[in-house]
Amino acid sequence: MLKKMLQKKVKKVLVNTEPEKCFWVCNGQILKNLKELSESLEKMSDEVFKYHATKERNDFANWVKDVFGEEKLALDLKKAKTAKTAAKKIKAEIG
Repeated sequence: MLKKMLQKKVKKVLVNTEPEKCFWVCNGQILKNLKELSESLEKMSDEVFKYHATKERNDFANWVKDVFGEEKLALDLKKAKTAKTAAKKIKAEIG
């Protein structure tokens, strides 16, 4: 049972989403999975982060919820005030 759960988690993390569901960052970067999102957030400028994460909306959280079905992680991302904090939240979730 645990092995199946881990395989499902790994699939969500490493498997690329369909091309039409990729995340297009305003700086031109295209993200295909949660690992790429985490890596991108670690290096992301405040300007780019604030473009996608405002009080009104959070594109990262929406993508994580809508594409990967990760509702808890999406809620955590909505609370993140910086890109580095968001990256840590993802890493904590995906391992």
